Amino acid sequence: MAKPLRVGMIGYGFMGRAHSNAYAQVNHFFDLGHQVVRQACCARNEEKIKAFAEKWGYASYETDWRRLIERDDIDLIDIGSPNNTHLEIATAAAEAGKMVLCEKPLAMNAEEGQKMVEAVERAGVPNMVWYNYRRVPAISLARQIVDEGRIGRPFHYRATYLQDWTIAEDVPQGGPALWRLDVNVAGSGVTGDLLAHSIDTAEWLNGPIRRVSAHTETFVKERTHVETGKKEPVGIDDACMFLAVFENGSIGTFESTRYARGRKNYNTFELNGERGSVFFDLEDPHILQYFRYADPETGRKIEDHLTGWQRIHVTNSEHPYMDHWWVPGCTIGYEHTFINALADFIEALDEGKPVQPDFRTALHTQRVCDAVLESSRTGQWVEIPPP
Repeated sequence: MAKPLRVGMIGYGFMGRAHSNAYAQVNHFFDLGHQVVRQACCARNEEKIKAFAEKWGYASYETDWRRLIERDDIDLIDIGSPNNTHLEIATAAAEAGKMVLCEKPLAMNAEEGQKMVEAVERAGVPNMVWYNYRRVPAISLARQIVDEGRIGRPFHYRATYLQDWTIAEDVPQGGPALWRLDVNVAGSGVTGDLLAHSIDTAEWLNGPIRRVSAHTETFVKERTHVETGKKEPVGIDDACMFLAVFENGSIGTFESTRYARGRKNYNTFELNGERGSVFFDLEDPHILQYFRYADPETGRKIEDHLTGWQRIHVTNSEHPYMDHWWVPGCTIGYEHTFINALADFIEALDEGKPVQPDFRTALHTQRVCDAVLESSRTGQWVEIPPP
């Protein structure tokens, strides 16, 4: 008999929907020791959160997150609200003994993130940050290829994350829809919103980043603020590029922007090593490209007239997560990455083990983001302390 896992969801926007879909679907596709119960959701706007509760099957709703945390019928608090709310909510939830899941980035900055880590570790509550791209089957397969020694000694890592949705100067900042353009709510621009994903993936595949040298740019300096109706300075970064040196001696380049006309969610990485390479593009998410140069066991060059880049269609049952989904050849999408992540969290909960990425791992990603922004301000290389 599965144990109930009673969820309190905070937020009803893009992430609130993505997480709620995972809560609704996870037990349909994964055999787990816990049965998710959508117990309550929470937001300040009563009309909207009531409609959200009805649409997504929550038994009740609250308009004050403090009341949600106080409830005895809630086991887990999921923070899908803007970045400037993460610290206070996560700390209170941990102190109340609730499990805590949090949307990325972990916090506004590493100082806040450190307090969040201390809160969940002091309380001993299970915790996870929704870096969902780790759960794209093709990216998980890339990690498997690395672990199997098929890349060998790494030399280069390069990542891009490109969008184009803020190019127009008349796009405002602030409010429920555009808080990511308000530095007081988001903390940063593409660095925290997009590059945080790239950094998490890079460190998962290639180990910790030790040094960075960065440049950021804000192309539109002033935007009308939704809440004041006045033109106000834009404090977030529209674009960022940085160089990285990894602990293993490899070097990396990272680029992100919201000003790449024609790019909607172009998230790519390539890792080049002594024995092989991998390449991934989120806009072609069921494909992993792999170049095999040397045997992973002997290290000897493979003498083969067919040597070249392979396009692996990651839908077979032997591929990560795919035995839970459809038959080979049938792809899964963005929403499934959240279901996979939630399944991993619950499986770890069933086994009494921690899951990754937890708050402490996400704190290191936050430290890298902070170092990137500091390097941009100072024009200097910035060292990042070990995880």
